[in-house]
Parts: sequence; C-alpha cells; structure tokens
Amino acid sequence: MRRSAVLFLPLIFTVFMGACRQTDLGEGGSKVSGSAGPAGAQGAAKELLTCDNPIGTISLAESPNGYAVLTQYQLPPTPLPLIRVMMQQSNCFRVVDRSAGLRGAVTEQELKEAGILKADTVPKKGEGIGATMTLTPSLSFSENNAGGGIAAILSAIPALRDWAGVASGVKIKEAQVVLLLTDNQTTEQLAAATGSARATDLGVGGLVIGKVIGGAAGWGITNEGKVVAAAFLDAHNRLVQQARALPVRKAD
Repeated sequence: MRRSAVLFLPLIFTVFMGACRQTDLGEGGSKVSGSAGPAGAQGAAKELLTCDNPIGTISLAESPNGYAVLTQYQLPPTPLPLIRVMMQQSNCFRVVDRSAGLRGAVTEQELKEAGILKADTVPKKGEGIGATMTLTPSLSFSENNAGGGIAAILSAIPALRDWAGVASGVKIKEAQVVLLLTDNQTTEQLAAATGSARATDLGVGGLVIGKVIGGAAGWGITNEGKVVAAAFLDAHNRLVQQARALPVRKAD
C-alpha cells in the first residue's frame, strides 16, 4: 500500500503544478501585449473589448498619488504606456499624447521659430487635436502574498504530507486598480471602473511555475507585473462597457 502511494505521488504533484499554471481575468489575470496602429490591433488579448468607432478623444493623466507599489516590485514607474496600448488596440478612444509626444511637438515649434528648422517640416499651429476627456488610473491595492492553502491541503492528505514543505512556495498575488473618465469641458466624472486580477504560482526551489506570457514594457517579466497588467485590462473592459453608453464626443 505504501509503495503504491509513493508511486502515485509524482502524478498528483504534476496535477497540482498544472492546476497552478493559469491566470484568469477578473478572478485572475490575462496577458497584455501586441501592438496597435495603422495595421490595426495585433496580438491583443482575446478578452479585450473593442469598438467599431471611437467614442471620443482622451488624454491620459498620471495618478496624483503616484504608484509606490510599482517601484516596490521593480516594475515600470507608471502604467500609462500599458494603458495607452490597450486603449488604441480597442479602438474605443482616440488617444492624444500629453507627455513626451507633446513635449516633442513643442520643441519642434520652438526650433522652427528660432529659424533652425524648415517651416514645411513642422506641423502648423492649431493642427493639434483637443482631448474631450481625461483618463486617470490608480492602483488601489496590490498584495504579493494574499494567502497560501496548497500546503495545508497537502498536509491534510496522509500520503502527501511529505510534499507539504515543497508546496509552501505557493503564493496568491492580487491587484485592484481604478480608471476614472472625466469630461474636460465640465469636469464631470463620466465613468469609473475598477479592475482586479489574481494569479496563483507554485514556487519550487526558487523556480516559479505557471508564468503567463506578457510583454508590454516589462509588465510580463514578473508575476506582480502580470497581475497588475491584467487588472488594468479588466478595468478597461468595465470602463468601455460604461463609455459605450455615452454619446460620441468629437473634439472642437
């Protein structure tokens, strides 16, 4: 009987490993990767909600409270580039750049006015597109280890108690984020949405099993990054569901 249990252990352990190799949207996470542009959305997550036509033009603003938890886990200091990719892939909004792209345009105008650049190589004044709405993201909650459980389950099974020490590497990572959509003309909050994600990974001897392929600007490298990215994807989808009910908003 004991010999049969020992022979059965590898199979059961493999099942436990396979069970941990997933990240589910909403309750879990999903990858955020690919591209967007003239060729259309490429490699976008299948869960990403899309629109036939843009609802309006938005700019993205940084959270006034910052994202301290991102630097804690050595993630990019801001999620805005990640959100910009999702927004353009979904085709639900026209996205205007109010950060590096805007600074580049201003610099080109200044060089033109200084007589350094050819006039016909720089866009004319007044050709920029105004944003009718502003999107502000916030990372409201992130937990690196929200609970164990597998070790306790194994310990409760007599034939598997010896594996409980190995299973102590199980960690459940969770994240919750918020997206706020504001009318730039009236300052009215038009829509708000939360997003959440949870991922379970089984660590064995320092090796993490169950990583999900991601890749947008470093968000697919760590488990924490994957979960935060998935939470923003979840929030994006919930926001789009609300924004679809808004009338189409054209810039002046």
